Amino acid sequence: MYKKKFDEIPTRDDISMKQAVEKWLEVYRLRRKFDESSVASFWGEIIGPYIEKRTLKIFVKDKKLYVKVESAVVKHELTLMRRQVIGRVNEHAGQVLVEELVIL
Repeated sequence: MYKKKFDEIPTRDDISMKQAVEKWLEVYRLRRKFDESSVASFWGEIIGPYIEKRTLKIFVKDKKLYVKVESAVVKHELTLMRRQVIGRVNEHAGQVLVEELVIL
């Protein structure tokens, strides 16, 4: 039995894994939910390790970013940095994902 080498396999319709996932997210209209969940997974990169360690819960709902923190000091810091946090999250997402920050 003859096995084809990898170079001999036709690649006209091949797409990368990234393109396949992007297309799948668009077809099933999951892009927004995916971006919202990525905010929680990249929270440490967006805000820094100090606040990340003191963050208890984070989620996005109706273009509002809800952040629950453990101390009043961190809550005050986030309140002062409100516009910067929203800007960083939207920059990371590549679109306007969050319009308001609610600190719990």
